[in-house]
Amino acid sequence: MERDLREDMLNTLLTTPHRDLMQVHGMHRTLLDADPRFYVHLATWYADRGAVRDHKEMFVALLCLSPFDGHRDVGLALLRDLPPYEVARVIDFIKGAEVRKRVAKARVHGQPREFDVVTQRVGLFANVPRSLRTEVERYLREREANAARFDRTVLQARKSLKRLYAGLHIQPSARAQAVLFDDNPPIDSLAFQIKQIASAQTPADQARAIAAYRIPYRVAASLVKELSPMVLAALIDVMTPQEVINNLAALKKRGALDNADIKALIDVKLGAAKTDKRVSAYKAKVAIAAAEASGELAEALDEVTEAQVKAGGKITRPTALLIDKSGSMTQAIEVGRQLGALASAICEADLFAYAFDTVAYPIEPRGVALADWEKALQGIRAGGGTSCGAALEVMRRKRQRVEQIVMVTDEGENTAPLFKDAYEAYAADLNVRPAVIFVKIGQAMQTLEAACAGLGVAPNVFEFRGDYYALPNVIPLLTYPSLLELVMEVLDYPLPQRKMA
Repeated sequence: MERDLREDMLNTLLTTPHRDLMQVHGMHRTLLDADPRFYVHLATWYADRGAVRDHKEMFVALLCLSPFDGHRDVGLALLRDLPPYEVARVIDFIKGAEVRKRVAKARVHGQPREFDVVTQRVGLFANVPRSLRTEVERYLREREANAARFDRTVLQARKSLKRLYAGLHIQPSARAQAVLFDDNPPIDSLAFQIKQIASAQTPADQARAIAAYRIPYRVAASLVKELSPMVLAALIDVMTPQEVINNLAALKKRGALDNADIKALIDVKLGAAKTDKRVSAYKAKVAIAAAEASGELAEALDEVTEAQVKAGGKITRPTALLIDKSGSMTQAIEVGRQLGALASAICEADLFAYAFDTVAYPIEPRGVALADWEKALQGIRAGGGTSCGAALEVMRRKRQRVEQIVMVTDEGENTAPLFKDAYEAYAADLNVRPAVIFVKIGQAMQTLEAACAGLGVAPNVFEFRGDYYALPNVIPLLTYPSLLELVMEVLDYPLPQRKMA
């Protein structure tokens, strides 16, 4: 039971709820109640190793409410490392709210689309503990104590800060009151300088002010009416690498890629993105499609993705990636394409790849770059019956020895060689019993999991739920020889200490 819960929790960590914390609350709550010691270590491990903000927020929210000894101190310690907008989201989720949403009615031919307005209860509707309010007050006082830091925080999270002060009845400092609530910022504040930028007479004056005060892109872009090349250059200079990637389509629309000097600035930011820990690997891939990038720009974004994936760990064991391309498995091919491209960047041992229906098709990229891998999978289309043992049988005959099998499938099979038979023959001939990882697609069954049970093999099972943003989160988990080793690392992970002031 405990192992199943841990595995389900790791599955949950692969999802990206896209700001809907209720999607992951149930699994977090279940594991916290069933295994509180594991949960608190998992929260700490994920704060350092994880990539999905929603999960980090949920860990903090539940730990700060937990009655289990030591949980609240860890939750409060983790909260101090969150940016203000995430702290506000944690508080909002705990307090709960009723949210009105528009839901589309069934479309009637020839009639305009109609909507119903529904009210949903979102959050826990719980009281904020005194210890959490105290920690948020310390969090705010720490920022108020440094005027420059506070001003910069206001630019990034003005509404979140106001909610924290007002919602928790925390008295703001004189500067915070003037900047956030009185709309009368001091002359030496960034908020005052922003007002000057908005009223500047020329684009040159605006560009100089943006560069001098390093006004964030999101704020500056809303102030400037005309984005001249000089202003664009100033904006890109103050943007983080992730901001450049996120806004690449908008920059392209404004002509930034047509100006050689400005494009050179973008190239510098993309180069920095390769080593910036705040950059999301898959968002660089999404930016290629959003900006309709091609040529050198697409290659640069591919390199960003590759570098970020490599930073997530190394696959040191010989690995097989087996992609189900049988009928209705179009999604499996796409997931396999993405996983293969990501895995190839961090695999230091042999990586054998096959797409299969009743026959196994070798996938052999000409290089190790992401683009090479994706080209190798072009032309693979879903169709035919399913023999989940076909690829293993080919590998047995070719003496391709692996210690880990990653199979993207719905676990259905209807043609020999079946997975169980092929695995037994492979293990006997090559004197190895590979670990098995299933990435389940669509309306998946448990046929292959049952086959593994008969083989005495405990597979790791990850469910893909249609979210391609979450796929890079799978890769670090493939670097562990087994679920047990990952669980042991989590349990050994040191817990943070709460700051006392």
